[in-house]
Amino acid sequence: MSKTRTRFAPSPTGFIHLGNIRSALYPWAFARSTGGDFILRIEDTDVERSTQAAVDVILEGMAWLGLDHDEGPYYQMQRMPRYKEVLAQMQAEGLVYPCYMSVEELDALRERQMAAKQKPRYDGTWRPEPGKQLPPVPVGVQPVLRFRNPQTGTVVWDDKVKGRVEVANEELDDLVIARPDGTPTYNFCVVVDDIDMNITHVIRGDDHVNNTPRQINIFRALGKEPPVYAHLPTVLNEQGEKMSKRNGAKPVTQFRDEGFLPDAMVNYLARLGWSHGDDELFSRAQFLEWFDLDHLGRSAAQFDETKLRWVNAQHLKAMSDDALAVLVAEQLAKRALSGDEHLPAICGLFKDRCDTTVALTDWSSRFYSDELVQASAEDRAQHLTAAVKPAITLLAQKLEQLSTWDKASIAATIKEVLAAQSLKMPQLAMPVRVLVMGTPQTPSLDAVLALASKQKILQRLKSV
Repeated sequence: MSKTRTRFAPSPTGFIHLGNIRSALYPWAFARSTGGDFILRIEDTDVERSTQAAVDVILEGMAWLGLDHDEGPYYQMQRMPRYKEVLAQMQAEGLVYPCYMSVEELDALRERQMAAKQKPRYDGTWRPEPGKQLPPVPVGVQPVLRFRNPQTGTVVWDDKVKGRVEVANEELDDLVIARPDGTPTYNFCVVVDDIDMNITHVIRGDDHVNNTPRQINIFRALGKEPPVYAHLPTVLNEQGEKMSKRNGAKPVTQFRDEGFLPDAMVNYLARLGWSHGDDELFSRAQFLEWFDLDHLGRSAAQFDETKLRWVNAQHLKAMSDDALAVLVAEQLAKRALSGDEHLPAICGLFKDRCDTTVALTDWSSRFYSDELVQASAEDRAQHLTAAVKPAITLLAQKLEQLSTWDKASIAATIKEVLAAQSLKMPQLAMPVRVLVMGTPQTPSLDAVLALASKQKILQRLKSV
């Protein structure tokens, strides 16, 4: 069997979202799991709507998720000479013909067909046939080129998701494959690209199903066998609508900026239409070991941000403190803050409370910013009472006298103050947390204080 070659072929007419990027994940995974090649192709023939900014989001999003390509990116607009070469070949072989029907004539034809309850379609007026008299060629009109679709028989393929699909050729009209100015159309370019790039498997969204029989017929007209197809069900947003920019879908790079981990995103996206038993959490390596086309789901998958955050939290907890510290340091730098040797330990202390690296950076920033996150008026009123202030003052005095600033020394000092003031731990710990961290809820107080600057802690305790 030939080497697996898959492709991702986005159109840069809008910012790529999770529904789109899933159509990159599966062909990438299939190529990687079978030792094949993954090709990136930018289908930018819609010149008016294509933007460089959208291309940048595609490239950034794929790089962030680690969906590396072996070839490309190829740009269709740079392949125009090749498409025109194949068009000329097809003209010479009688596989296409010029059609002079105007847009107005086509519209009128469709209206008549719909009024007669017929499927609107081109009626073959300009299709040459033996003995057929074609209309006179109108003066000064540039024709489109139409593909001479077979008029009998059926197009059949075994879809890896949908199963066996059959479409009668009489249901398909003669497709326009070149516009009046000679530029080729989408369905034609795709076939030429897939032939030239030796694509063996096309894994794409099921919004392309209607294009597939037309493309298969063009493959066969060019003497080539079509690839294996797998048409993925739609990804729905949380409201149950098709995920799209119009429906508020976020660019995939926004999830990066919001602190999601690439491996967690791969894990979550993989489960939006594929499964390995009941496994919900898995590494990238496990995913590539398990992935196949036989366990792709047939039903639409629905995005659920709560579930995504849970998956991200599990991956975050499983990461080493040192690896997390690298990511948090990058985010601290965006806030004009810099960490120190304590940052890995801070990440380890707080990661169980966080579902994104942004949330973890929020905690970490409290250790490095001179400006304290202010506790709510309610927390201050509840915990910073007149009765507890003498204990806080005593704690500050005793902490200032410490020659060693570590967890054990701080814990012993806290115990001394509790005994001297006849207090229980929560009675002192909650107010101290409010003063030094801006919240009454943190991990163990001695661990938190040990990781902070002694000077900063004393300054905050004395501000009561």
